[in-house]
Amino acid sequence: MKILIVTQYFYPENFKSNDMAFELKKRGHEVTVLTGIPNYPEGKIYDGYGFFKTRKQIINGVEIIRALLMPRGKGGGIRLFINYFSWAFFASLKAIQISSSKKFDVIIVHEPSPITQFYPALALKKLQKTPIYFWVMDLWPESLEIAGGIKNEFILNSFTKMVQKFYKESEKILITSKGFKKSILEKGDFEDKIHYFPNWAEDTISFGNKEFPIPTLPEGFKIMFAGNIGEAQDMDNIMTAALHLKHNKNIKFILVGDGRKMPFVQDFIKNNNLEETVYTVGRYPVEAMASFFNVADALLVSLKDDPIFNLTVPAKVQAYMSSGKPIIAMLNGEGAETIVEANCGFAVPAGNSDKLAEVINQASQMTDEHLLGLGENGKRFYETHYKMEECISNLEKIISQK
Repeated sequence: MKILIVTQYFYPENFKSNDMAFELKKRGHEVTVLTGIPNYPEGKIYDGYGFFKTRKQIINGVEIIRALLMPRGKGGGIRLFINYFSWAFFASLKAIQISSSKKFDVIIVHEPSPITQFYPALALKKLQKTPIYFWVMDLWPESLEIAGGIKNEFILNSFTKMVQKFYKESEKILITSKGFKKSILEKGDFEDKIHYFPNWAEDTISFGNKEFPIPTLPEGFKIMFAGNIGEAQDMDNIMTAALHLKHNKNIKFILVGDGRKMPFVQDFIKNNNLEETVYTVGRYPVEAMASFFNVADALLVSLKDDPIFNLTVPAKVQAYMSSGKPIIAMLNGEGAETIVEANCGFAVPAGNSDKLAEVINQASQMTDEHLLGLGENGKRFYETHYKMEECISNLEKIISQK
């Protein structure tokens, strides 16, 4: 099939769109990606790219076409708005240009935020009548209201109408979490369009180099958090749990990553004298994660107690499962239910720092055999439900149905 993937984010940025494109190409499909100039997450255009260079590439046989955008900068509200809409505008123009020289069988929209990534696909659909398969990884306008703090009814209603139009124009709506279904059905009768299409973990995590160089970590029971250190991850309650466990010097919190809440975390460590039990090591490439996870005793995932987060299974759950290490989760909804179903660790309610501290202390006293068993349960669950090859095979079935 001739497939166009529309996404604002693509290699060398680290998103699932990379795996999707390269795996589909490997299976014999002709794959083109319409994307942006790489600038995520730091907000600066990557070295080797620019407004007037490296706008077209072929990587692993995939043709990549990059539309202009305004870099996201430090991610403030106005700057993000300009980043989102500038790419949607210029990518739509590029889609119109592409339509004169290329004909596609299928368009796949890969949508971590923002929802506006649908516009270029819609422009092409109008010109070529090509069906759009919309991979929804973030719910709008809920994300705008909860994560973005937007309360203006006019703005929220405008985005609701936009989302309804996008769902209506989609051939199929692919959801990463079964909990998304409720939100989508509230916006229209889209029952027959919805397919469950979950995240997967990168091979660099599940089969990666466990000898990748990382810093020497402290001795003790290492509970590791890896990923974005932001508002959604509820670092306030993670730090409160660390404070509860301050006098247990055997328990070491290892935070791998960076984000908006890192200054808060560093100040909290300093102000509460947690230097002996909480360690921040900064951001590392995905290639380093296998090495980090290999030395962890348990892996920590958390989300705030918000309605939208309760519908979400964080992508790191699959990554953690693939590593074969037990998971400790402080979240609600489908994410917690998945960990319980897989019997691969502990799940405590979102925002409950007391309970989090309790189960971390409990896990630290378990035998290695018990912890290993929980980790193996997670790995088996991952291999049954979340292997990338199986997910892409399912995608091929979905997009080939008439």
